[in-house]
Amino acid sequence: MLKIKPTVYIIAGPTAVGKTAVSVELAKALNTEIISADSRQCFSELSIGVARPSQAELAAVPHYFIGNHSVETDINAGYFEKYALEKADAVFSKKDKLVMVGGTGLYIRAFCEGIDPMPVIDLAIRAEIIDNYESKGLIWLQSELKHRDPAFWETAEQSNPQRLMRALEVLNATGQSILVFRTAEKKQRPFNIIKIGLEMPMDQLTLRINSRVDQMMQDGLIDEVQSVTQYRSKSALQTVGYKEVFEYLDGTISKDAAIQQIKHHTRQYAKRQMTWFKKDAEFKWINMASQSVEAALQEVLSLK
Repeated sequence: MLKIKPTVYIIAGPTAVGKTAVSVELAKALNTEIISADSRQCFSELSIGVARPSQAELAAVPHYFIGNHSVETDINAGYFEKYALEKADAVFSKKDKLVMVGGTGLYIRAFCEGIDPMPVIDLAIRAEIIDNYESKGLIWLQSELKHRDPAFWETAEQSNPQRLMRALEVLNATGQSILVFRTAEKKQRPFNIIKIGLEMPMDQLTLRINSRVDQMMQDGLIDEVQSVTQYRSKSALQTVGYKEVFEYLDGTISKDAAIQQIKHHTRQYAKRQMTWFKKDAEFKWINMASQSVEAALQEVLSLK
């Protein structure tokens, strides 16, 4: 008897669009489990600022790659590819469907297509970039990549120095964009993949983002950031929601300014996420502007 080829449902889209709610209901309907494809929700020390799923959502469906690594651990797309494929294999030993949800486009691409090995970087090149970053700051990194590698810059995590330094290393070492090393032949996976993107007009998404940030502050984001001060140099904490609060705690900006910056930077990030996912023609898009989670679920279940 032929074995049924398993299927992975990918739920992607910008931050605050409603991915978690849809993915949980989808996993419940399919009686399966969820792998998160979020580059920050995997860290145990971070919860409020990364919009980790609620305890009720985590209890409703088994989740993987949520709060199971320390911020001291270096996590990248290559690591995620290996981790997620192993978890998928384990789930497929007992079920024929799986849900993956997240907004980290490179992680989703690594899982679906594989990721190319990066070139070996001369230590002198790496040291020079680190020295320049430490003396000239993030703005130098941003300027270098914005002007020298605009294609990468368009969808980059523009406030993440580790990601920016890595891209600049590759550029200086090879003369080519890091994107060149992400476009090799796709690896074939032993499962079907259905890609679903959730979207809504930017004005509505902005309202949701602003509301989410206000709720994060009420839930204790400042206390959470204070609790991870010892790790502030780590890549995971050089990101939206954390770097702004660190600036507030340092006394360089006001609390209100920090809140407004988080909202602004989150909107910018959401736009970059949409730019990334819209470049993938395999995504089928669902507009969340005027429909409920249940309606979105039924639309997902109708896709083949």
